[in-house]
Amino acid sequence: MRIIGLGVDLAEIARVDRVLERFPRFADRCFTEHERAYASRFAKPARRYAARFAGKEAVMKSLGTGWRRLRWTEIEITGGGKPTVRLSGRAAARADQLGVSEVLVTITHTDTTALVMAVAVGEH
Repeated sequence: MRIIGLGVDLAEIARVDRVLERFPRFADRCFTEHERAYASRFAKPARRYAARFAGKEAVMKSLGTGWRRLRWTEIEITGGGKPTVRLSGRAAARADQLGVSEVLVTITHTDTTALVMAVAVGEH
C-alpha cells in the first residue's frame, strides 16, 4: 500500500450551525441522505455536519482537487464507529485516475471545532 495523497481540514461548528440555520438547503446540497440521517439523530447535529464538511474538504485535498471540481455529495463520510469514505461520480473517477483504492479518514472534534485527516492510498 502506498500513500497517494493527504488532506486535512478544520471546520468551526458554530459557523456550520449558522449556515444550516440561515440556508436550510445547505444540508441537501452538501450532504448525502445517509449523512443527514446520521446527523439528525443527535441533539446538536451541527457537530456532525461540521465533521462531515471538514471530511469532504480533506478528501478533496487528498485527491488533489478542490470543491469546484467535485460535488459535495460525491463524497460520503459514514457515521457511527470507524468513519469510512464512499466516493461516487467525478470523485470516484478521480480516485480511479490516481490509482486510489481507499481513502482513510480520522475525525476528532472539540466543543468548537472539527478536524479531519484523509489519506488516499493505493496498491504499489
